[in-house]
Amino acid sequence: MQAGDIKLLSFNNFTATISWKMTEEKILTLHPLGKSGKNILKEKYDVIKATIITALHGRELSHNELTAQIVAGLTGKFEGNIGWYTETVKLDLEARGLIIRTSDKPQKYKLSA
Repeated sequence: MQAGDIKLLSFNNFTATISWKMTEEKILTLHPLGKSGKNILKEKYDVIKATIITALHGRELSHNELTAQIVAGLTGKFEGNIGWYTETVKLDLEARGLIIRTSDKPQKYKLSA
């Protein structure tokens, strides 16, 4: 369903309509240090989350490697700043315990066990 108007009744120059706006579902992200999260569209969150999880499946990636892979994979297919969304969702996934940082230098990210 999309936002719009529906003409319910038209009689002698009188028209009754109903209007509505679709509200897109949002998610409030978490931050691993307890800082305030960001309200982002759930649809965008889900795309970035799935891409991060796929990228980390069976391997560890540094922050730069992870971001570069997400940007390369979604350029031209995603509306918005891919780097910003990647960082926001990555922090959320850390806060939720779905991914973890290693103690390597440089730090790497991997899926939690």
